[in-house]
Amino acid sequence: MTEPVYILGVGRTDFQRNFKKEGRTLRHMIVESGEQAIADGGIEPGDVQAGVVGNFAGGLFTRQLHLGAFLTEIDPGLRGMPTCHVEAACASGGVAVLTAAQQIMGGLHDVVLVVGAEQQKTMAPADGAQVLGAAGDYERERERYGEFLFPRLFGHIAEIYQKRHGLTEEQLARVAVKNHAHARLNPLAQMRHSQLSLPAASVESEGNRRIAPPLLKTSDCSQITDGSAALVLCSERFWKKLSRRGAVRLLGYGHGTDYLALEQKDAPDFTVAHKTAGQAYAMANLGPEDIDVAEVHDCFSISEIVAYEILGFAGPGTGAQLCASGATALPGVRSAVRGDDVRGTLRAPIVNAGGGLMGDGHPVGASGVRQVVEVHQQLTEKCAERQVPGAQRGLTFNMGGSVTTSVVMLWGSPA
Repeated sequence: MTEPVYILGVGRTDFQRNFKKEGRTLRHMIVESGEQAIADGGIEPGDVQAGVVGNFAGGLFTRQLHLGAFLTEIDPGLRGMPTCHVEAACASGGVAVLTAAQQIMGGLHDVVLVVGAEQQKTMAPADGAQVLGAAGDYERERERYGEFLFPRLFGHIAEIYQKRHGLTEEQLARVAVKNHAHARLNPLAQMRHSQLSLPAASVESEGNRRIAPPLLKTSDCSQITDGSAALVLCSERFWKKLSRRGAVRLLGYGHGTDYLALEQKDAPDFTVAHKTAGQAYAMANLGPEDIDVAEVHDCFSISEIVAYEILGFAGPGTGAQLCASGATALPGVRSAVRGDDVRGTLRAPIVNAGGGLMGDGHPVGASGVRQVVEVHQQLTEKCAERQVPGAQRGLTFNMGGSVTTSVVMLWGSPA
């Protein structure tokens, strides 16, 4: 990396909110989280030299695009700065963070504001599912998989995984139970009041219908969410001008894109995503064993199991066993997750301590930015009940489509 990139400030909204019911829009959530990040960074708005907004489907959910312009409404001092809006389905947030970081690495700017945002609670769930289908190969896959395209795409990934490695509904349920339990420790999480139990998540019921047969039920899915998250990133030369401690910088990253259609990918291995993780580890000169805390893309329970293997936390076919060991759960949550047949605890980072997409929420364009916000809070010991003790290095894995776009970033203190 030619110019090191530091996190200067962070902000986010409460993911339990419904902005339409509040009479508020994408404009308001972008401004709200952006203001928080600038204030948290302890800088003047005029110090920000550029802005990037990550958003997937504002034009479909809200009829609003050209979202970079909303950054100028944070403060008059931002009027006239260059902005852009990036889209990569559910990886829009991660790509937005990288876009801003690369502007700093290339020496174009010293301070860049990144905001990820999505307002999804604007229409009926079935209509929203149609919008989300645009993250896949809609022309080909909608006809094959039908309504609720993405649960069924990931249901198919779960089927492929089951045939190759074996997989039970209880193993999938452990992911959901862990992340809902973590969410209960996060005061801004969408599912912070959830009492999801392993027995309830393991079986089909009137309140937990089978949405993507034969394996995925409602409890295996992330929820429809409104929300925004923001970061202020800065160069090392700008950071050194400040009297700061607890520096968190970008240590390495990988960014890769696979074919759009699931049938063209090598599920569940997802070689392109695996290579992307390898790029991030190589740039940082680190390995999976060096990571203390990770935020991975658990849009569905099978996604987290596959992510363990993509990122090298578990070997092929052993992701479900890793979750069942309790190794990826916070210590106070392990008893609710751990399987009776698992002996010992495997070495792995704590995963999705804030609840992940399933527990914290999944406002699509914001998720990749929110992951970085959570890792920053962990590495600066600001997570209270959900704090991972002694966390020094963190990883974020943001994914768009059916593991189409992959963004892996490693974060930690400077050497």
